[in-house]
Amino acid sequence: MLSYFSVILPELFVLTMACGILLLDVFLAGKYRRVVLALTQLTLVGAFILTAQMWHMQTGLHFSGHFLFDHLALVIKMGAYILTFFVFTYAFEYLNQMKLPVGEFYVLGLFSLLGIMVLASAGSLLTVYLGLELLSLPLYALVALSRDSKLASEAAMKYFVMGALASGLLLYGISLLYGMTGELGLFDVARGIMAQSGYSQTIAGLGVVFLIVGIAFKFGAVPFHMWIPDVYSGATTAATLFIASSSKLAAFALAARLLFDTVAPLFVEWQSMVLILAVLSVVIGNVVALAQTNIRRLLGYSTIGHMGFVFFAFAAGSLPAGLFYITVYGLMAVASFGAIIIINHAGHEIEDIGDLKGLNKTHPWFAFLILLLMFSLAGVPPLVGFYAKFIVLRELIDVGLTSFAIIGVLMSVVGAFYYLRIVKTMYFDEAQDTSLTINASRVTEVIFSLNGLAFLALGLFPGWLLALCFTIV
Repeated sequence: MLSYFSVILPELFVLTMACGILLLDVFLAGKYRRVVLALTQLTLVGAFILTAQMWHMQTGLHFSGHFLFDHLALVIKMGAYILTFFVFTYAFEYLNQMKLPVGEFYVLGLFSLLGIMVLASAGSLLTVYLGLELLSLPLYALVALSRDSKLASEAAMKYFVMGALASGLLLYGISLLYGMTGELGLFDVARGIMAQSGYSQTIAGLGVVFLIVGIAFKFGAVPFHMWIPDVYSGATTAATLFIASSSKLAAFALAARLLFDTVAPLFVEWQSMVLILAVLSVVIGNVVALAQTNIRRLLGYSTIGHMGFVFFAFAAGSLPAGLFYITVYGLMAVASFGAIIIINHAGHEIEDIGDLKGLNKTHPWFAFLILLLMFSLAGVPPLVGFYAKFIVLRELIDVGLTSFAIIGVLMSVVGAFYYLRIVKTMYFDEAQDTSLTINASRVTEVIFSLNGLAFLALGLFPGWLLALCFTIV
């Protein structure tokens, strides 16, 4: 019996710990909040160890084909654990300062993480949808965690309505594929599509359209992107941390299971649709970001531009390049919003780019870390953000999509402008006052430093991460 359930030990462990922490938080007083944090982080460490030990197990389908165990699932899960560890660390002081419920945040975060794990190992259309909803429903609650904030409530409502619409469209696409093939297993559907012709192929193509709409929403690709700047600026920063980083790995898992496992026989049909979304995303995301002065909205539109590069990787048929890019972006996103939490201006979290004036004079180490972050987001060598873009562009050129690679390069130059504007503000603009402070414990400062230095370390030694991502093929 143990061997039968061995492939889902990480999921069982996270589920058990999440339920245990939920019950424990009910009986713990406020002064024991650090116990909840410690148990949550131990859950992530334990899940990482359990998952890493499964690397050499034989891949395959389990539980009547509903659970797929492969290296892609393992890499996505381990990446999600690491990103969520950073999220929970940065969020702790913020939740205490804003007097938000700590236990609820971590429990909801763990259940969303469980959704990512289920989605990563989805072997059927049914498991895909179950994992997606298990991820999404706690996220809606996380966005609305600050009950007294009108902005958070508005952001949560927008996110919920748009998310429900996208899930409905995705489910309709799934129903079309199921109705045409009579199968739920991802690979069974793929074989059913190859066996169809004529009218049935047209129905399959229509189903793919709805699948791509749902996937594009989860990524925040144009034209399904308008929720991103609103949610990023309206939600609590702790919730935005999770949405901007860990949930992007879930979106990647969704795209990998549906596009590359389920409708791979229709690659030629969906490639052109994905290319259009990629071009629109990199152009609109980067151009609109130029006009932003609010940091969170700027990072929101920046996210849209970066998701365009992930779609370029899909269009090139390179799942490993997309996995490398989304993993690197997750590390950069969690550091971006971690910096917003850590750095305070006049007792409040920074809102505008101008709030960072003079940071180099008051806190030179943190200014340097943010400089590394901005250069990596801009794609400046030798930082890891450069290699992420380089790998995707190389894959585009290798399959003959050189013109799209040129568009990616040009938009990267545009994006570099607003990233360098933040660096210029920190290093060359004079502050009107000296109210910039660092609102973090020593442990959080060390974690943020490791997060920032990781961009340089991974940029100098990217080989092991690239090799890990390319093991999925």
